[in-house]
Amino acid sequence: MTDTTKAEDDERPLPANWILQHPKYQEMMNLEIGDESQVYAAFLVYLDLLEVRQWQDVCSRGSPQLQLVLLEGREKEGDPLQVVLPMPAHRTLSHRWVRSVLNGGDSMLLCAVASDSSLVYQRLCEGLLTPDPPMDIQDQGRRQHRKRRLR
Repeated sequence: MTDTTKAEDDERPLPANWILQHPKYQEMMNLEIGDESQVYAAFLVYLDLLEVRQWQDVCSRGSPQLQLVLLEGREKEGDPLQVVLPMPAHRTLSHRWVRSVLNGGDSMLLCAVASDSSLVYQRLCEGLLTPDPPMDIQDQGRRQHRKRRLR
C-alpha cells in the first residue's frame, strides 16, 4: 500500500450510519433497553470516556428494571470502578427517580447528553456533598491583601 493510498483511505468520509454499525452500539442495542435515545446517549458517553477522557476498563451493562444502559469504568489505572448514568438532556428527572437509581449505593456520575452531542457530567450521591474549595483561594486572598497595602 502506498502512502497516497493510505492517505486517501484516511480522508474518506465515514458512512452516515457508522454509529449503527459500531460493535459497541450494537452490543448496547442488544441489551433490550426500550429507549433508543438513552442507548444513543450511552454510546456517545462511552466514546467520550474512552477517547477523550481516556478511562480504563469501560464497559456497559443494562438495567432492565430501570430501562437504562449504565457504564462502568476507571478514571485511572488502579482507581475504583465508577458508575456513569448517561441520560438524554430532554428527559425529566425527579428526586424519587434519582433515589431509586442510587438505591442507597455509592455516588455515580450523571452525564446529560444534549441534542448537539455536548456532554455535562454531574456527581450524584445520597445526601449533601460539600464541594472542594477552589485551588487558588489562598492566592486570591494574598493578592487582595497586597493591593490594600500598596494603597
